[in-house]
Amino acid sequence: MEISTADRMQSIHKMLNPRSIAVVGATPSGSYGGRLLGAVLKAKDRVRVYAVNPKYDEIMGAVCYPSVTALPEAPDLVGIVVPHRHVLDVLRECHEKKAGSAVVISAGFAERATEAGRESQRQLAAFTKESCFRIAGPNCLGVANVRDDIWATASSRTLDGLTGPIGLVCQSGATAFGPFLVRAVDSGIGLSHIISTGNEVDLDFADFVRYLVDDPETRVIAGFVEGFKDVGKFLAVAELAAERGKPIVLIKIGRSASGARAAQSHTAALTGVDARYDAVFRQYGVIRVQDYDELLEISHLLAHNRKPVKRGIAVVSHSGGISSLTADMCGQAGLDLPLLGERARDGINAILKDFGWAANPADVTGFSRSEQFPQIMELMISEPEVGTLVIASAGAGDQVEQVLSLRDSTAKGVVFFWTASRGDKAALARLKSANIPIFYTPDKLARGLRCLIDYYAWRDQRLAGGIATIPPLTAAQQQTLAQLRASGRAALAESAGKQVLAAWGIVGTREQAVQSAAAAVEAAQRLGYPVALKIDSADIPHKTEAGAVCLGLRDAEAVRKAYGQIMANAARYAPNATISGVLVQEMVAGGVEVIVGVSYDAQLGAMLLFGSGGVMVEVYNDVALRRCPVTRAAALEMVAEVKGAQLLRGFRGQPPADINALADTLVSVSHLAMQFAGQLAELDINPLMVLPAGQGVKAVDALVVLQA
Repeated sequence: MEISTADRMQSIHKMLNPRSIAVVGATPSGSYGGRLLGAVLKAKDRVRVYAVNPKYDEIMGAVCYPSVTALPEAPDLVGIVVPHRHVLDVLRECHEKKAGSAVVISAGFAERATEAGRESQRQLAAFTKESCFRIAGPNCLGVANVRDDIWATASSRTLDGLTGPIGLVCQSGATAFGPFLVRAVDSGIGLSHIISTGNEVDLDFADFVRYLVDDPETRVIAGFVEGFKDVGKFLAVAELAAERGKPIVLIKIGRSASGARAAQSHTAALTGVDARYDAVFRQYGVIRVQDYDELLEISHLLAHNRKPVKRGIAVVSHSGGISSLTADMCGQAGLDLPLLGERARDGINAILKDFGWAANPADVTGFSRSEQFPQIMELMISEPEVGTLVIASAGAGDQVEQVLSLRDSTAKGVVFFWTASRGDKAALARLKSANIPIFYTPDKLARGLRCLIDYYAWRDQRLAGGIATIPPLTAAQQQTLAQLRASGRAALAESAGKQVLAAWGIVGTREQAVQSAAAAVEAAQRLGYPVALKIDSADIPHKTEAGAVCLGLRDAEAVRKAYGQIMANAARYAPNATISGVLVQEMVAGGVEVIVGVSYDAQLGAMLLFGSGGVMVEVYNDVALRRCPVTRAAALEMVAEVKGAQLLRGFRGQPPADINALADTLVSVSHLAMQFAGQLAELDINPLMVLPAGQGVKAVDALVVLQA
C-alpha cells in the first residue's frame, strides 16, 4: 500500500512551513477571517502575508487584494474563510494561481448531515482528486507550526515560546486549539505542530501523521480521532513510525460500522468494534489513552524519557501514604517494584537511622529535603533491576535541582509525581522548564510508566520478528477458491467448510457423510466407537440449538436412534433447509477445546479471533484478537493472552497441549482470511481440539460463510 505521495508530503510541507500566506475572506472584525489574518500576521517578519477581500484595500496593515489570482505571487498556503458556496470557486483560483496548499476553515459541508452539505463536499473531493491540489479541511480551525511560531489558525488561542518534540493531529479543531493547547500550556508540555484535519475531504489524519514521522525534531505523535478515512493507510503509517522509533499516542472516540452482520458465528458476536480497535492498536504499537491529560502526559514521558534499561520501578517519597498509594497503583498496572538489594538497603538505612526505613517504595521523611537525598536516589536508581525512578514529592528545598542533576547523570529514567499545588510557580515551574516528565495522580503515573515499558518491549519484538507476510496460493488452494466462486453459495455445510480448511493445512476429524441410518452404523463401525452424529447443512449453522447433534454414541442401536432424532429435529427447526446428510465423526479425546475464527470489520478488514473453548468463551468472553495476517510470534502472544490457555500448558496432571501446532493453525487461518480476497464473510472453527504436544490439532466443527 502506498501510504504517501510526494505531492501530498510537499503540500503539507508548504502548509506547515510557508514562506507566504494568503487569507481569503480576511476581515478587520473578530470573526474567523479576522482571527486567521491576525494570527498569521504575527509571523509577518518571516512570512509574506496577503489579505484577500474585494471589499477592502487594507486590513490590519496588510495590503488587500480582490482575489487569489490578483496576488503578486503564488502563496505557499491559502487560508479560506468564505461562505461554503464560494469555497470551490476559491480553490479553483488557488489551483490556477499554482498555490502550494490550502486550509479550508469554512464549514457547511458534510458535517451538516444534509444532502446539500454532502453534495458540496463531494464536489470538493472531486476537485481535489482531479486537480491534485491539496487541502486540509473543510470545517477545521487550521494548522500551527509551533516550533517556528507560524499560526495559520482561526482559533483565538496561540502561544509564544513553549515548543517541544510532540506533534499533535486532531480531527477536531476546537479540541486541538482548546483543551489540548490550554492543558499543554498549563503543564509546560511543548508541541512542535498543531494540526486540525476537519472533514478530511482530501488530506487526512494519516497523511499528517506520515509527514510528522519524517520530521526529525518530532519525537512523539499525539492524535485525537473519531474515525479513520482509511484505517489501513493509518496502520501502514504506524508500522513506519515503529521502524523509526516514533511512538503514536491516540485518543480514539466514536464507533465505526462493524463489518460483521447479525452474525451466524460466535466469532462476530464475541467482538465489539471498540475491542477490535484496542486489539489492533496494541498489535501495531499505537498507544491508546482515554483523556486529554493522559495523552499529553504520556506523550511527554515518551518524548523525554529514555528507553527503560530494565522493567523495574523504584519509588521514593517524603510520605509513607503517598509512596504506598503510588506502589498500589503501579502494582495494579502490572508494574514491578523490585525489592532493594543489600547495598541499597544498608546505605539508605545508614542515612535514615530511625526516621524511616529502606524499602521500595521508600518513605524517607524529611530526608527528601536534605543534602543526603541525592545519595538516596542514587542508591535506588542503581539497583540492577530498576529502570525508572519515581520521585513522589513536593519539590521542597534543593530537591528539584538534585533531581535534575540525577536525570542528567544517569542512563535510567527519572519521573516526578508532583504532590503539591499545581499553581506552584517555583519548583514545579523549574521541573516543567527542564522537561522532567511530571504526573499529578498516581493512577496516571502508573498508566504512563506501563505504556512506556510496553511500547519499547513491543517495538523490540516487532523489530526482531518482522511483519507478517502472505505466502502465494498453492495449487490446492487455487482450486478451492475457484470452486467456491463458481458455486455461488452463501454458506457452506460443515463438511464443505472442513474441505476448505484442509486446503490450508488444517486437519479435521475423521468422518463420513451418510444418508441413512444403516449407512451411519456402517460408518461408525469403520471409524470406531464412540462417534458423534451431526446434521450437515449450510442452512443450519447452529446445530446444537436445532437438536441436530448427538455425541458419545457407543453402539449401533444408539447410532440408529440418533440418526432418526437428528433428521426429525432438523426438519422441525428448518423445514426448508437443504440437507447434505448426516456426518458420522470420530470423538476426539484427550485434547483442549479452543475456538478460532475470522470476522470482517468494514474499516479494519479481516480480524482473527482465538479464545477458550466450551462455555468459557461465551460466559467470560475470554478471547484475543489480531488483524490479519499474523506472524507466528503474534499467534503465540494471542495464546498467552487468553486466560483459559493455562489448560494448554498442562493443568492438574494433564499433559501440555501442542501449542506450536495451535500457533501454526492461527497463522494459516490468518493467511486464509487474506487470500480469500473479500470472498469470506465469517469463519468459525469451534471447537478446535488441541491435542497433547506433538500430536497437532483437529477441527471438530467448522462454519464458513461467504460474502453475499
